[in-house]
Amino acid sequence: MKPTVRVDYVPAEHYTSREILRLEKQRLWPQVWQLACRLEEIPYVGDYVTYDINDESIIVVRQTPDTIRAYFNVCQHRGRRLTEGCGTAQRLQCRFHGWQWGLDGKIIRIVDRQDWDGCPDMSDEDVALREIKVDTWAGFVFVNFDPDCEPLAQHLAPVPEYTDCFEFEKMRYRWYKSVRLPCNWKVALEAFSEGYHVFGTHPQLLDTQGDDVTRSFTFGKHGMFGYPAPARLPGAPSPRTGRPVPDDIRPGIAKFFQDLEDQLKAIITARDNEATKRILTECPPDMPHLEVLMKAGQFQREAALADGAGWPDITAEQIYKAGTDWHVFPNMIFLMSPDGMLFYRARPDGDNPDSCFYDICSIARYAPGAEPPLKREFYWGVDDWKIDTVERFGLILSQDFANMTEVQKGMKSKGFRGARTNPLQESAISNFHRVLREVLFDEKHHDLG
Repeated sequence: MKPTVRVDYVPAEHYTSREILRLEKQRLWPQVWQLACRLEEIPYVGDYVTYDINDESIIVVRQTPDTIRAYFNVCQHRGRRLTEGCGTAQRLQCRFHGWQWGLDGKIIRIVDRQDWDGCPDMSDEDVALREIKVDTWAGFVFVNFDPDCEPLAQHLAPVPEYTDCFEFEKMRYRWYKSVRLPCNWKVALEAFSEGYHVFGTHPQLLDTQGDDVTRSFTFGKHGMFGYPAPARLPGAPSPRTGRPVPDDIRPGIAKFFQDLEDQLKAIITARDNEATKRILTECPPDMPHLEVLMKAGQFQREAALADGAGWPDITAEQIYKAGTDWHVFPNMIFLMSPDGMLFYRARPDGDNPDSCFYDICSIARYAPGAEPPLKREFYWGVDDWKIDTVERFGLILSQDFANMTEVQKGMKSKGFRGARTNPLQESAISNFHRVLREVLFDEKHHDLG
């Protein structure tokens, strides 16, 4: 009898089993929408990004100013891959024998084509690049190998209903880092799908975290966590510290934003951090906590508008409703503010359940033309994740990475049967595994609430 998933339990085999990894390769990745890149990575005709997942590789290319296409990255002659990484090309050429295709996927050149005269299945249509489904949302480009897949909008629902108000499509890359981690792709992903770990992993944040008790919510195949009824707001010490809320909350709020900027450089922006400091001189020390936070938001908005970066037409109610952190099935996580977003993408590393590729990206609002040049950093060596980790990734991510290898090792122990997920703060994780088992085993579970 196969292990089941409950709201408080995920079997260890989901993270350690080669059979589970094989089933994911066979039944998950070939039929699900997955993040390939952002539109800003392919702004001009001929710009392309190569997206790799398991044994497959995809070329995402801008065919016309208004058209994005996605093709299997394989020459129809002898199977050589046509592209790697990213770049610009007016034609897609195989560097083995020189065959060429247009950006529309149609064959342009077959060297000595007459040699195939009389051979079957050699029409232009037969040797065109094979196309796969592609669609966009909020500046992100998604691909799907299944020609009969559900529309992307249907797959994403109801996430856009909660988060489109942030205008992610108007944000641009602040930084892009990719790292190979010694853990299953789900272990890496789930480290950022709950806030329950802040107390144990990021104790330095508790000084100004406010109430760090989260609540996790499920939305079909997706999940979210937030702070729906915090006992204390950001800027105050967590109740777990045993310290009272100070009479003057301004330094705590300023430190909250300063810590995010110093230790992560994501979600908020450097501009937000500097603008927030105005509360120290422009708000009275006895101003109520919530009013000071609202003033900080006002100052951040004013700074963004003064910079020409714009600001979304978003209300406090929409920000509250959107929560803090979203998991978009199967492998995307994002955390957001009106001025920035941090997103993650986890992918398996071949047939090894104990390794994955983890892409971590920060995007933010900039005035048109003021965004920094996109620099992709890759740390794919086996030990790169633990070399100069704080310098490369910041303190918060380095603390998270330190957990992952030990979690993966621990889950392989005979003394560990499965993850005892917190029913209130980690239900997005157990819900993810419920949906995953439906995909892998065609199971239906109804015990997760």
